[in-house]
Amino acid sequence: MLSLYLLVPLAPLLGAIVAGLFGKQLGRAWSHRITIALVAVSFFASLAIFEDVQDGHMFNGAVYTWLTAGDTSFQIGFLIDRLTVLMMLVVTFVSLMVHIYTIGYMEEDPGYQRFFSYISLFTFSMLMLVMANNFMQLFFGWEAVGLVSYLLIGFWYNKETAIYANLKAFLVNRVGDFGFLLGIALVLMVFGTLDYAAVFANAASHAKDLAPIPGMSVGLLTAICILLFIGAMGKSAQFPLHVWLPDSMEGPTPISALIHAATMVTAGIFMVARMSPLFELSDTALSFVMVIGGITALFMGFLGMIQNDIKRVVAYSTLSQLGYMTVALGASAYSVAIFHLMTHAFFKALLFLAAGSVIIAMHHDQDIRNMGGLRKYMSITHWTFLIGSLALIGTPFFSGFYSKDSIIEAVEYSHLPGSGFAYFAVVAGVFITAFYSFRLYFLVFHGEERFGKVHHADHAPASPGHAGAHADDGAHADAAAHEHHGLAPGQKPHESSWVVTFPLVLLAIPSVFIGYITIEPLLFGNYFKEAIYIATAHGSMAELAEEFHGPFAMVVHVVKEYPVWIALSGVVTAWFFYMKRPDIPAAIQKRFQAIYTLLDNKYYFDRFNDWFFAGGARGASRLLWKFGDVQLIDGVMVNGTAKLVGLFSGVLRHLQSGYIYHYAFSMIIGVFVLLSVRDLFE
Repeated sequence: MLSLYLLVPLAPLLGAIVAGLFGKQLGRAWSHRITIALVAVSFFASLAIFEDVQDGHMFNGAVYTWLTAGDTSFQIGFLIDRLTVLMMLVVTFVSLMVHIYTIGYMEEDPGYQRFFSYISLFTFSMLMLVMANNFMQLFFGWEAVGLVSYLLIGFWYNKETAIYANLKAFLVNRVGDFGFLLGIALVLMVFGTLDYAAVFANAASHAKDLAPIPGMSVGLLTAICILLFIGAMGKSAQFPLHVWLPDSMEGPTPISALIHAATMVTAGIFMVARMSPLFELSDTALSFVMVIGGITALFMGFLGMIQNDIKRVVAYSTLSQLGYMTVALGASAYSVAIFHLMTHAFFKALLFLAAGSVIIAMHHDQDIRNMGGLRKYMSITHWTFLIGSLALIGTPFFSGFYSKDSIIEAVEYSHLPGSGFAYFAVVAGVFITAFYSFRLYFLVFHGEERFGKVHHADHAPASPGHAGAHADDGAHADAAAHEHHGLAPGQKPHESSWVVTFPLVLLAIPSVFIGYITIEPLLFGNYFKEAIYIATAHGSMAELAEEFHGPFAMVVHVVKEYPVWIALSGVVTAWFFYMKRPDIPAAIQKRFQAIYTLLDNKYYFDRFNDWFFAGGARGASRLLWKFGDVQLIDGVMVNGTAKLVGLFSGVLRHLQSGYIYHYAFSMIIGVFVLLSVRDLFE
């Protein structure tokens, strides 16, 4: 089976190499055929491995030794268990849908082959991350995902906002990755190995040890877990390292779906679930995780309520849902977090790709205030978008209902410090999610047709260059800068081509059914028993299992509870505000202008980061330049030394007269001074 395991990550890597190095020679058609075929090979190989794992065949072993330093070996190896294979299926399936969708979305882009190379390389990186059996390979995949996301977010590299966005994503992730690297270094220092199995087996013996941090009394495992989670805060965009994710919308829509659905942002969730044997030994770390998740779920949802860019609404939804997953991790409901990760991957990819279909139909205008009434022009996009929205808000029988409600109940059963706040955050988030999701749905697909009219002056235009104007060189950049976005007066939108709508239909199917089918085995059938460890003191999952009597009975039970009605009230409020009384939102905005300004400025995090971190770095650089370089190094050490030597030489020059009697006189004076000094000391 080892050759099959190797085939899963290496097939997309081969596609990336072929499209990247030989794309121009192969042409567009063969570039996408080869990359799609190889990602499909990876998906079907993952299916075969899934069947093998279901039969009880696991694998944990090294493929080869990369480096040996002293007594430590750094190896490339695979851990194939049920957690791994579930992630492999999600990553390869969503990636395959994104590859197919890209044919239509990037049809006229000059960087067509380059884009296919990047998304295949992204898939390879994520697969290496989830299949790792040691921290070294995990870090390799972690950093590779970050690097390729930098290339994809800034794909239109002549667009200033895209360059700013990818630089921002790269730098913010480096902050989290620094903590992640410190955590891995602490693991190596304490355990003497980076192998998962060896570390997990010896973790309990270090449960009472203190971390070797001077001046601090912190538990060793608490320090390791929090440092590792700081890495997850960067990758999975948790407060306060969330600021990069909304700006990543500057990349093409297919990569928005790939980054925000099944790959990069879920890496942190997967990592914490994989590290459950460590986190279960530190209640402090679990409480920290839960509170950070609660803050992210609640406050990022608020920001989604006021966005007017169609992709940014979905992006803030991703932030909020990642907060839900993180809260579940903190409540020791790791399987619930992975369950929501899986369901979210399908319906969030669906929402992003459907949003891209709308953007194509609107000639790249992304402002939802310029849309309306699109359902009669785009029936497939409309219905699939509605399915994704219903799944997102937790509509009974849809996939999001089972995973989202399980999170809410698991947090309710948690007794760790911070669980009360987290429970309030996820319950309040139910209304907020329903409100912004159906605000988006109603403004885009229902009501007055606002396209082809005077556009809002403050709307964010789509990324320049799609459909023939993507900025891949200077000429394209100049043309894109002056291109008009949006439908012309009298022009009507139309449904996208089949390569765009086909992935939407395929993603809509699991968005409806996957939760109903899989909740019982994943959460209550000991599916993750070999992969996830839960301490007996943390009983959320046990209490959740007692309340579960089947997926249908769960619907009946939950309908009697308030989360479903809270979600319904959010939908009704959005309908009333934006379909019946659109004057009310404007009046609320005017009445609470200070709060709206705070939300519109995203709690001023970007301004603070620009002022404190970026401005502070620039200020420190200017100080080092003016004082350190100009005055100290150039002024004192270089020029000062030269002046001192010149001054000393000028004095000596007057003593070198060339007359013998001057030198004899100097010698007599020198002898006199030496004799006088000797007499003083005697």
